[in-house]
Amino acid sequence: MRQETPGTERLLALVAGMEGRPVLMLVDLVVDRFVTGTPKRISREAPVLILRHEHEEILPGGGANAVANVAALGGRPLPVGVVGEDESGEGLLAALAARGIPVDGILRRAGYRTPTKVRILAGGRHSIKQQVVRYDVEDELPPGGDDVADLAGRLARWKGEARVAVLSDYGYGAVDPALVAPCREALGGGTLLCDSRFRLEEFGGVDGATPNEEEAERLLERTGAAAPPGIASGEGWRAAGSALRERLGTAFLLVTRGSAGMVLFEPGRCAHLPVHGTDQVADVTGAGDTVIGAFGLALAAGASPLEAALLANYAGGVVVMKRGTATLDRGELAAAVSSDPALLEQVRWEPC
Repeated sequence: MRQETPGTERLLALVAGMEGRPVLMLVDLVVDRFVTGTPKRISREAPVLILRHEHEEILPGGGANAVANVAALGGRPLPVGVVGEDESGEGLLAALAARGIPVDGILRRAGYRTPTKVRILAGGRHSIKQQVVRYDVEDELPPGGDDVADLAGRLARWKGEARVAVLSDYGYGAVDPALVAPCREALGGGTLLCDSRFRLEEFGGVDGATPNEEEAERLLERTGAAAPPGIASGEGWRAAGSALRERLGTAFLLVTRGSAGMVLFEPGRCAHLPVHGTDQVADVTGAGDTVIGAFGLALAAGASPLEAALLANYAGGVVVMKRGTATLDRGELAAAVSSDPALLEQVRWEPC
């Protein structure tokens, strides 16, 4: 494992090496539906804004956004998950297929409503549209049972295909802790990553995890490791992150902290990664999906955890400057790395 901070040339070589790399991905599939309109008038029936409908767009959301990010960066995602036999599910499958992503690992389940986040955006015809309301269509798969067995079988189809697997758990039931072992078996070795919004501590046996700051704080409380005073400071996070990594039993832990950057924890040491770009972001929707997608794909290209974290940091800095659920391609990632070499000079391993 490299002890020093990698340079720009090394990171650019890894970006180029992402092309065609397979990543096995067990994910909660979500639809992000954007409905856009222009203001028409205030309703006479109620004090609400009436919009003239312009258009709608379906984008991969949740774990499906992580899949889309791997594909956009030139990787070969191998997704496994569940959609319903409904309009949203069919639309999501079509959106993935249009990106060249295989969908034969995705279960179509009768009676299940594909989780869908509907965002209503409004604004003048020539102005930036602003989100005015959102509503969610949500359903959860029952724990255990036939779905777990079915998904385990779909994971087995990809046995030996990938050296990295990603679990993206949004709490809708497709990403069950019981599937860690089948994922590991399908990998036949390699690295298993997990991003779980509500129950990361249940996914024993993974190699790495990527919680955000809020999720990490909740994890500390649930696992009985009280966050030390001053957790918002660098010193507080060094102690808290090391304790959390040990309790989770992972080889590494990447905590994303928004405008404060990221912190990567390994046994006995940690590294703070300052944020790439500006902290005046356009939209944070799906940024965590970009991070784990880029992180996993970089590992598949041969990156160390620090190198992968740096590339994920650059990728996250790019997508938060885009509106909506966004992805980036290898050219954009390479441009970000080339434009900000000073970031690398600020990264150092410290005892933790």
